Amino acid sequence: MVQLYNLHPFGSQQVVPCKLEPERFCGGGRDALFVAAGCKVEAFTVACQELCQPRCTFSTLGRVLRLAYSEAGDYLVAIEEKNKATFLRAYVNWRNKRTENSRVCIRMIGHNVEGPFSGAFRDQMYIVEMPLSEAPLCISCCPVKGDLLVGCTNKLVLFSLKYQMIDEEFSLLDFECSLVIHIDNITPVEISFCVGYVAVMSDLEVLILKLESGPKNGERVHHHPHKTNDQMRRTEEGFSNEISQLESDFVICQKPLELLGEKSEQSGLSVTLESTGLADEKRKYSHFQHLLYRRFTPDISSYALSDDIRLHSLQLLPIYQTGPLTSDGKSLSQEKELLSLFCFFSLPHVGYLYMVVKSIELMSVYQYPEKSQQAVLTPQFLHVITSNNLQCFTVRCSAAAAREEDPYMDTTLKACPPVSMDVCALRIQLFIGLKAICHFKNHIILLTKADPETIPERRGSPKRLLSRKDTSVKIKIPPVAEAGWNLYIVNTISPVQLYKEMIDYSNTYKTAKTQSCIHLLSEAHLLVRAALMDASQLEPGEKAELLEAFKESCGHLGDCYSRLDSQHSHLTLPYYKMSGLSMAEVLGRMDWTVEDGLQKYEKGLIFYINHSLYENLDEELSEELAAKVVQMFYVAEPKQVPHILCSPSMKNINPLTAMSYLRKLDTSGFSSVLLTLTKAAVALKMRDLDMHRNEMKSHSEMKLVCGFILEPRLLIQQKKGQIVPTELALYLKETQPGLLVASVLGLQKNNKIGVEEADSFFKVLCAKDEDTIPQLLVDFWEAQIVACLPDVLLQELFFKLTSQYIWRLSKRQPPDTKPLRTSEDLINACSHYGLIYPWVHVLISSDSLADKNYTEDLSKLQSLICGPSFDIASIIPFLEPLSEDSIAGLSVHVLCRTRLKEYEQCIDILLERCPEAVIPYANHELKEENRTLWWKKLLPELCQRIKRGGEKYQLYLSSLKETLSIVAVELELKDFMNVLPEDGTAAFFLPYLLYCSRKKSLT
Repeated sequence: MVQLYNLHPFGSQQVVPCKLEPERFCGGGRDALFVAAGCKVEAFTVACQELCQPRCTFSTLGRVLRLAYSEAGDYLVAIEEKNKATFLRAYVNWRNKRTENSRVCIRMIGHNVEGPFSGAFRDQMYIVEMPLSEAPLCISCCPVKGDLLVGCTNKLVLFSLKYQMIDEEFSLLDFECSLVIHIDNITPVEISFCVGYVAVMSDLEVLILKLESGPKNGERVHHHPHKTNDQMRRTEEGFSNEISQLESDFVICQKPLELLGEKSEQSGLSVTLESTGLADEKRKYSHFQHLLYRRFTPDISSYALSDDIRLHSLQLLPIYQTGPLTSDGKSLSQEKELLSLFCFFSLPHVGYLYMVVKSIELMSVYQYPEKSQQAVLTPQFLHVITSNNLQCFTVRCSAAAAREEDPYMDTTLKACPPVSMDVCALRIQLFIGLKAICHFKNHIILLTKADPETIPERRGSPKRLLSRKDTSVKIKIPPVAEAGWNLYIVNTISPVQLYKEMIDYSNTYKTAKTQSCIHLLSEAHLLVRAALMDASQLEPGEKAELLEAFKESCGHLGDCYSRLDSQHSHLTLPYYKMSGLSMAEVLGRMDWTVEDGLQKYEKGLIFYINHSLYENLDEELSEELAAKVVQMFYVAEPKQVPHILCSPSMKNINPLTAMSYLRKLDTSGFSSVLLTLTKAAVALKMRDLDMHRNEMKSHSEMKLVCGFILEPRLLIQQKKGQIVPTELALYLKETQPGLLVASVLGLQKNNKIGVEEADSFFKVLCAKDEDTIPQLLVDFWEAQIVACLPDVLLQELFFKLTSQYIWRLSKRQPPDTKPLRTSEDLINACSHYGLIYPWVHVLISSDSLADKNYTEDLSKLQSLICGPSFDIASIIPFLEPLSEDSIAGLSVHVLCRTRLKEYEQCIDILLERCPEAVIPYANHELKEENRTLWWKKLLPELCQRIKRGGEKYQLYLSSLKETLSIVAVELELKDFMNVLPEDGTAAFFLPYLLYCSRKKSLT
């Protein structure tokens, strides 16, 4: 693996025109650079194209020990020393400082400004003084909210940024002490703060906490440390006291330790929150989580504690996620949402980068070739200075943030280089006498001093106990300014320019087919991705250029993975998808040269083409490219050739070419039903019907169905989201509709096609509009019921079928093709179609004018109603088009009412419309608890109708005789006499009475 690429990330360089040697400096915001020397701070304007220009100068209370700038609030904060006392002051509205002698207002934190004095703060710089009970050691500003965190011995103090509303047009920036974090047994050397995340670093320890608001299981705001922590602290102190007398003889060190997540509570550090009553509940922290504790061991091989083992450059780096444009295209939301957060800290020879959002994990370890002095982390790079070199290392922040932003990363749709990818150095730039570094936007600020300089070291007794109690902070104060120093601004080049250099450099590895090519292209990809993550800072032209570079980098990565036969070759697919390249464009990028007389196709390319052809990309390859694809798969994966030929993208392939490859498979022993069906489909394109018929006859219908299940695209394809039947499906509709229906049913049962897709397929196949149901679709629905699909679809199928049967009967519309199954077939094959009741046949046979074209639909409808699974209530609202005036309609209505147990109404209807069906109806329906209707309903009704006479007198009379025969058997003599009409003829009823009186003796 190449560890140093020697690229050129650094562009133009300019000198900052400082008057005195800088002691502290920092940058930030749009264009601000601050340089502190002695008791003065010089502010400079830094523009990309123009030279660094002095902006203003203002005096401080004393020598500046620490300096920090906050973009939120646009203020500068400094720790200053005067007469061995330290002060914390914030410089606000500094942009209105016109001359060094301009008046400056000074106010205490939290002091309310009265109206008459507000004008003084409106147009001039003012200073906010923040008194502390202990000397401030270090400071950090939240880059999102502008809150200020101050490190003191054994505690951290949080000042929340707020605004005093003076009037409607003017608000005064102010601070409020909102929280004190007590951390016993540690003295902070550096701190970093970002939206509730706190990182604290001593000489050899790092602690990361996450402050949280809101109640936590009823806990109070004041958190008491765990007893185990107290015990550990007391034990440690006691141990220290016991052996203090042995300091001159022994050096005792704690072992190195790394604790992640909840385990970091076992560090022995006691952390307590003390709230000071901030009014804003959203920013009121009431509890915290431990995220990381890490302790390092000093190198005691030299028998002395030196600066070589001190930690430095603690930094929390946020990556934001900004909201997209609104629907009307208006401006982006100004609220920054934290997407991911990273923590960096470093020893002189090794740096550590952790990801701390959602989960805490070590992402990268940086080994420096020389002893480092300071480092700064950016979303794209890690910049490290040694005594004579500025080094630029790659980082994996954008790779980690991409996975936080998109949960579908690393799939067949999207990909990103892994976080675990080796880091490397892009450049080692010579700078003589480097002393300090800072960074903002695309500017790196470097302080150099060529002459040797003696810096006081933090040394203690060479023989002492190395414990937390002995650690202390000694802020280095440079001596009086000497000659030979310079403050440089080094501008990093644009991401697109560096990306292009990486692409050019990667070409040197392309022919070798090594992992170095992929590594460098991945670095280029991450560089562009990181720049796009901060799209709110980009101009529209820059963003468009970056997006184009992003797609291009995806294409290059796809090319690499397609040419390598490795375990990661499957990444060809997502990278080519992200590149926006078409299949034809990808194939055009391939090198088709033959090596050693053999053409070799790596599995990455095969994987991409295979998946692309399966995904119905609505792209049709040319005849030449389609032939190349078939030849490619014949060499690499011959079993895929039939599948490849079924893709809509291969529509333009010459049928003769396709048939030649299929025959080669046939002669090589590759014989299957799928191959047979593919040849049959190609034969149709060749208009060779004899060949097609011979192929279709070579397998049974069941095997052919299995073949269609293996490759549904033989029948159904999709173009632009629409279902399109194939030429083979259209031919089967005319010649083998039963096979076609069985095949589509097999596809549905194997989840190869959905219910709605299948319905649409048959409508398109039969060239019917959305409202017209072809008979082939009705055949398919009937086949679904026979196949006993899950119950969740059963009632829906019943509804579809009954609606169609009723519509045809009401419109007297015959089927457009001959049904595949008769009602008798359905009754014999499926339990859901029940035997039609005998009385229904009597009722139907009474209609001598019945049209035979509709008897099948009527029989199927009647059979469904007679079946055990049909929900009768669901069909009642749809019976209205089917009039009871016809015998067909009457039979359906009476059947439904019978299933609903409305027997009396049915008897009335039949007596009126079809008396000859009454007795068969009664014999079939009036049983058990309904037996009483024979003499309570049917007998009185028949007697009444006989009295009235008429054309149906004889039918009523014969029905009455049948009824009396049943009643005489069912009732006792007394009960039988009670139900007989009082005005009846005795001679008529006498035989039945005699039978009823003698039936006991007969039994």
